[in-house]
Amino acid sequence: MQVVNQAIPKVDAKALVTGKPVYTDDLAPKDCLEVKILRSPHAHALIKSIDKTRALKVPGIECILTYEDCPDERFTMAGQTYPEPSPYDRLILDKRVRFVGDAVAIVAGKDKACVTQAMKMIKVEYEILEPVLDFRKAKDNDILVHPEENWKSLCPVGADNKRNLCACGKDEKGDIDEVLKNCDYVVEQTYHTKACQQAMMETFRTYTYMDVYGRLNVVSSTQVTFHVRRILANALCIPKSKVRVVKPRIGGGFGAKQTSVSEVYPALVTWKTGKPAKIIFTREESQIASSPRHEMEIKVRVGADKSGKIRGIDVYTLSNTGAFGEHGPTTVGLSGHKSIPLYGGLDAFRFSYDVVYTNVMSAGAYRGYGATQGIFAVESAVNELAEKIGVDPVVLREKNMVKEGEVMPAYYGETANSCALDRCMAKAKEMMHWDEKYPCKDMGNGKVRGVGVAMAMQGSGISAVDTGSVAMKVNDDGFYSLMIGASDMGTGCDTILAQMAAECMNCSVDDIVVSGVDTDISPYDTGSYASSTTYVTGMAVIKTCESLKKKIIFKAAKYLDCTEEELEFDGKKVYSLKDQREITLRDIGNRVMCNNEDSLSASEAHSSPVSPPPFMVGMAEVEVDTETGKATLIDYVAVVDCGTPINPNLARVQVEGGIAQGIGMALYEDVVYSSSGKNYSNSFMQYKIPTRLDVGKIRVEFESSYEPTGPFGAKSIGEIVINTPSPAIASAISHAVGAKIRELPITPEKIYYGMKKQ
Repeated sequence: MQVVNQAIPKVDAKALVTGKPVYTDDLAPKDCLEVKILRSPHAHALIKSIDKTRALKVPGIECILTYEDCPDERFTMAGQTYPEPSPYDRLILDKRVRFVGDAVAIVAGKDKACVTQAMKMIKVEYEILEPVLDFRKAKDNDILVHPEENWKSLCPVGADNKRNLCACGKDEKGDIDEVLKNCDYVVEQTYHTKACQQAMMETFRTYTYMDVYGRLNVVSSTQVTFHVRRILANALCIPKSKVRVVKPRIGGGFGAKQTSVSEVYPALVTWKTGKPAKIIFTREESQIASSPRHEMEIKVRVGADKSGKIRGIDVYTLSNTGAFGEHGPTTVGLSGHKSIPLYGGLDAFRFSYDVVYTNVMSAGAYRGYGATQGIFAVESAVNELAEKIGVDPVVLREKNMVKEGEVMPAYYGETANSCALDRCMAKAKEMMHWDEKYPCKDMGNGKVRGVGVAMAMQGSGISAVDTGSVAMKVNDDGFYSLMIGASDMGTGCDTILAQMAAECMNCSVDDIVVSGVDTDISPYDTGSYASSTTYVTGMAVIKTCESLKKKIIFKAAKYLDCTEEELEFDGKKVYSLKDQREITLRDIGNRVMCNNEDSLSASEAHSSPVSPPPFMVGMAEVEVDTETGKATLIDYVAVVDCGTPINPNLARVQVEGGIAQGIGMALYEDVVYSSSGKNYSNSFMQYKIPTRLDVGKIRVEFESSYEPTGPFGAKSIGEIVINTPSPAIASAISHAVGAKIRELPITPEKIYYGMKKQ
């Protein structure tokens, strides 16, 4: 391959490093209205009255909008598929506020100063209600987070607002209770993962304006451009034809921007006033009123026979969706469907779950999307099982891991047609010098180093759901325009799709001009989530290129006065195999500008009936100070099977970045609430994300498989990379000092008291 599997620089690299105006706030005009949100100080309350008389007199204030100014039609902010699995449980502004930080009023004015002053002058009278803050007590609680009658669920996900249930369900095969009863070794434990913030560099932000045709134009930092169009049309109760959404460059998303967090507020202001408006979330707002990872409590039972054969896995997940149900019914599924299938040949499995409403900030999508929580629990349980049996956890996995050609349990009946998990394990073991370091080594002076291991899998798009489309055309002089609907959020998908197109068309990446997402002109794409772009949209690129090549040959046949069958296209010219006559692509591109009836453009879509998982093995070496409980990550080894890496450099930085985020989740990041529901983790002073100095040495290698259903044999890589650090680090700490930590993050205090218990 000439272009695919090559380390091509990102197509937007120069613009980004030279500080070109490419982000949302760069593009907003200086005179547009500033929009801010007045937020609730209470976790649960009814608004009795809002007095905005004095605030409206502040010079420069354009409008102050309350629930009385909004449609009484519920919608969801979740940007995912149609019909949306997430319940329609939101209003733009509601009379009932459901968490500390919930929106009470929208204030718009000529600048930040007048808006800030006006917000202080709004008088709100609340009827304070008792909140539901403990998600373990939310199901069937007398206090209802959503008692309203116009709440609705479009899909049969087991939702019931009168029981505080956003979703519930069960999947099983065989008699798991009987199988576990007959196992020689059984581990039964409960694991707890708290909410985590995506902490992307660019906070939520949106700019809106009306065009000359009376249409609402939205420029927003979003991963789901087409879904935002639908969400806004639903929220404002206007036709979708009245909404246009454009995605500029995104300064990071990691799933946070798969939820339409900011768009509705300036959109309502612009729709009401006709004036351009923008909202820029502060870091505090992004911390307290956004869409973090779902808190989950996961109960795992796993059993094996005397030989170490794992016979059954039972997983129950309780997920906290918070005040609203964005992504609640879908994230929870991955906690079981992306952890249980790592182990092949099970006699039985069961996966059941409840997703509950509470009066804290609503959760949403975050890289790993539920698989991260489930893999922490199941892989930790398997590590504890290895200890109970008295066997090396690597050996236990080598005996039980799913192999290529096997049907994956609890994975919708899919077969692992491409799986290098065994080779990933062997390579990681070699890189870590596992046999020399396992289980631990006393370094003296109260320091002990332990090693831990974990496996992971994810998916490649949502099978039979996700759709990717591209359009491509030949321009004069023979260069190509590639129009995509997928949102590049810094991952480099614009580059990767251009690489695929260049490989198909046998040209340079420089000959491909990539256009970002504009719902008016881009072909439909579900968006950048579920690790779908390379796999799903990549196949759409291949299909489109094949169609376009046929059209180029068809046109050349007319110009050369011959049949299509005798022509070949080499990327630069079309030539006759019969008599060597030829015409260049440049000449074709120029000649079709005149006296032409054939459009040299093509557009194709792709949706896959399967979602082939990438696989990964992670190994951690951690040093623990036995006097203080402080854990220091020394070395992290990752080996990934993502099929064919389309761009090895971009794949590598995806892995390194995801591992760093996983390390943060494992050791540092913690969303903490007060007893009244106030979020204390409202800045980077309180919410600790790791720096480069905190993540130790990260080493990454690839073990390629070949996925027959993917473009050039590729699978996804974006999400799987975050999933192994938590269980691997927890196991390394356990091997070092015996402390078994089953709640994230793993703080020095938890390690210290865990050692005391030993």
